[in-house]
Amino acid sequence: MTEFTIIPLDQVDTAWVDDLLDQVFGPERSGRTIYRVRDGLEALPALSFAAIDADGYLVGTIQCWPVALTDPDGLAYPMILVGPVGVAPDHQDQGIGRALMAAVFGAMGVGEKMPLVLLGDPEYYGTRFGFSADQTGGWSLPGPYEQHRLLALARPDSVMPPKGILGPWRLT
Repeated sequence: MTEFTIIPLDQVDTAWVDDLLDQVFGPERSGRTIYRVRDGLEALPALSFAAIDADGYLVGTIQCWPVALTDPDGLAYPMILVGPVGVAPDHQDQGIGRALMAAVFGAMGVGEKMPLVLLGDPEYYGTRFGFSADQTGGWSLPGPYEQHRLLALARPDSVMPPKGILGPWRLT
């Protein structure tokens, strides 16, 4: 079992992050639909973390982004896009991904009402963290994706429209 420390992602060289994400998702990852959802945005520093092993190597990363679901009437509902969550292939199944998600939840605080959304494995994110596709069936993304992998986690009092398209959220 690898010992690791969770630190803010902005304390890590971006080249290391890119290298790790290329290892996990492949160098063509930037052409995926989820990159269009966060096009032109900067990751949220307070909700983006790195896992560093005892030798000082980057072994995991998580980034969060300000996005919005825009309903058919043009109203935007702010959300936080979680991902990519990447763990070095030789360090998977050691709790690093769970620790990175816990860091995000901890940084958000108990009173946070903004829904979280991600594109990922429903068995992993549903079982471990409570994400589901129950409310996302009428949502769309700007490109190809598998609908059952579009997952959300929200407090019961969060407002989430049944239809809309997910994209970057910019305050104007």
